[in-house]
Amino acid sequence: MHVLFVLVVLAHHHRRRVLHFNVTEHPTAAWTGQQIADAFPDDSAPSYLLRDRDRAYGHAFRQRVKGMRIREVLTAPHRPWQNPFAERLIGSIRRECLDHVLVLSERHLRRILTCYFAYYHRARTHLALQKDTPDGRPIEPPEIGRVVGIPEVGGLHHRYVRRAA
Repeated sequence: MHVLFVLVVLAHHHRRRVLHFNVTEHPTAAWTGQQIADAFPDDSAPSYLLRDRDRAYGHAFRQRVKGMRIREVLTAPHRPWQNPFAERLIGSIRRECLDHVLVLSERHLRRILTCYFAYYHRARTHLALQKDTPDGRPIEPPEIGRVVGIPEVGGLHHRYVRRAA
């Protein structure tokens, strides 16, 4: 059995969109630094990055972030409530997805999370977004047709749309 680590980059101001994620068995500072570079290509880097004090954010990571002109904001030690959006997302991923599947490998976990994040962005409603999704959904009047469930995340969840009969 192997322990796998997931790094998630979440944009707070863009309807809580997951901008980037990746999976590894060995999270190093160089790996996490590369993930930030992958998450923000060209000149798309944010002005600041809120993160915890995990060892994976070592010297190589800090140098990469500094080179991208991103200011780091650190949470206090052992205070997950200081980053509630990330903590909420992690809890949702566990409760709504990973607690219900057996992960076989890094590749398998990446595929599961790709499906889950597609569902999270276009079908999973959020109370803070007035029961909308991060991608937004059109209002479908009853005249369009009956409600049909479309399986998502391997049938673990469903997206509901109206379809003509």
